[in-house]
Amino acid sequence: MSADFWAGYISGAAGILIGNPLDLIKTRLQAGTTNVPVPLESGSSPTPAPRAGTLRGHFDRTGTLVRAPILGYGALNAILFVTYNRTLSLLSPLSSSSSSDPTTALSSPDYLSIYLAGCAGGLATFVISTPTELIKCRAQVSLTSTNSFQIARDVWRHEGIRGLYYGGGITCVRDAVGYGFYFLSYEWCKRTLNSPTDTDRQAAMKVLLCGGIAGVVTWASIFPMDVVKTRYQTQVYHPVPEGEHRSLLHSEQGANPSPYKKRLSTFEVARNAYQTEGTGVFFRGLGICSIRAFVVNAVQWAVYEWMMRILQKP
Repeated sequence: MSADFWAGYISGAAGILIGNPLDLIKTRLQAGTTNVPVPLESGSSPTPAPRAGTLRGHFDRTGTLVRAPILGYGALNAILFVTYNRTLSLLSPLSSSSSSDPTTALSSPDYLSIYLAGCAGGLATFVISTPTELIKCRAQVSLTSTNSFQIARDVWRHEGIRGLYYGGGITCVRDAVGYGFYFLSYEWCKRTLNSPTDTDRQAAMKVLLCGGIAGVVTWASIFPMDVVKTRYQTQVYHPVPEGEHRSLLHSEQGANPSPYKKRLSTFEVARNAYQTEGTGVFFRGLGICSIRAFVVNAVQWAVYEWMMRILQKP
């Protein structure tokens, strides 16, 4: 495997370990009153979750939810950086193939190429990001002590692979737009702040600052879309009682009976959120998300740059 693959994987895993507790809060703020009752085997009963307001409840849930995302997001970050670097090499063949030190590039890539390469990286993560986001969000808003593997198993059993990619369209657009701004803002910050006279400590601090700023810019650019995505993926999907079933489908001429309540489209989710909660709903959780984004991405970029230097040594 290439150096940027492993650097991306390790930095992504580090980001999840640091940011997962704050991500739990962000997702619950976005989802509002939405919750996902986990489909259970016949005759089984849910285990009550520890109370969210208690210290034990917070860390029990954090520990339960972090194991699967750390695997998924590590792989996602690896694909992201590999695709970004390869695409940037194609768009700007004279520039360095790695973004780890643009000050030493033979010819620094232009900002349009950086943005487009970031978009390509975001699109490439679709195969991992959609199921990872769906499972993570449903586990985070679930009212039972359900871990990520149980959520994935139940989605697969009831809906198959199509169920794991529920919300793939909006996730794909979100990632393309967001990662375009991610790499663009990071490179702009580094070119603006870097100086040939920087000491190693100064350079390291600037990497942390640039990474943090890039994270905040990215989430600010896509946050309303992420709110809609979260609500779309965490719609309730419990079976409808037989008595309600006919009334729900009464207006659908010739429709085949379905055991599940009709889910809203992304547009309907956005419209319903606006009509019931106003414009502010699309920015609920942005504060905690910005704090998380700064810390997580500062660490991710620092780990990525550090790993690239180690792995690229002759």
